[in-house]
Amino acid sequence: MAEGQISAATFADEGRAAVERAIGANKETVAAAARLLADCVAADGVIHGFGTGHSQATVMELVGRAGGLIPTNRIGLSDLVLRGGEDRAVLADPLLERSPGLARRLYELATPRPQDVFVIVSNSGVNNSIVDMALHVKEAGHPLIALTSLTHTRAVPALHSSGKRLADLADAVLDNCAPAGDALLPLPGGGALGGVSTITSALLVQMAVAEAVGLLGAEGQDAPIYISANLPGGHERNKVLEERYAGRIHRGGF
Repeated sequence: MAEGQISAATFADEGRAAVERAIGANKETVAAAARLLADCVAADGVIHGFGTGHSQATVMELVGRAGGLIPTNRIGLSDLVLRGGEDRAVLADPLLERSPGLARRLYELATPRPQDVFVIVSNSGVNNSIVDMALHVKEAGHPLIALTSLTHTRAVPALHSSGKRLADLADAVLDNCAPAGDALLPLPGGGALGGVSTITSALLVQMAVAEAVGLLGAEGQDAPIYISANLPGGHERNKVLEERYAGRIHRGGF
């Protein structure tokens, strides 16, 4: 891209290139992630998604959306209030994500079963709560899928006391191919514009889910899939399927 050329067309061009990079770079890892997802669903497991900050958008791409898998649970800070009995004021703490023991508490509130899989999303892959959660997940013996930017995570120091990054702990790593700092279009005065990680991460989530459902079908397994609640009978159909996972799947709040 020519320096200083900022427009919808240039972002579209650069975004399209990032999508193609993500597709090409993740063929094997999408297959590996899909196998973990399919095995989880076949074993009556639940897929838990966790991310902080803007990575929550990608978790929402995985959890509780039309065209997606029903046995999915969103883990978020609001769980401290919704299921943990904390006062809502706790969420106003700007340093809440750094609180010691936070990840363990969120993990416990999710009440996961041994066959459950975790998908943890973080562009940098170095935030303390992210690495903490990944460590708890692996200590408990769950399969772990990481969705991160390998370029970004390799460009910054590991912040966790373990010296680990999210990608170091995962069984399958999906690389969203976002640049360090996420944004695609360099600005003349410094910095950059146009975050792309949400676009490529959403693509990789949908690819992995599609591949997992294909695997389940080939193996004679039904995959419980949401249809839009805004289609006739959609809400009622989804509620019947959700009952199989009563008390195990949550959609977050606030």
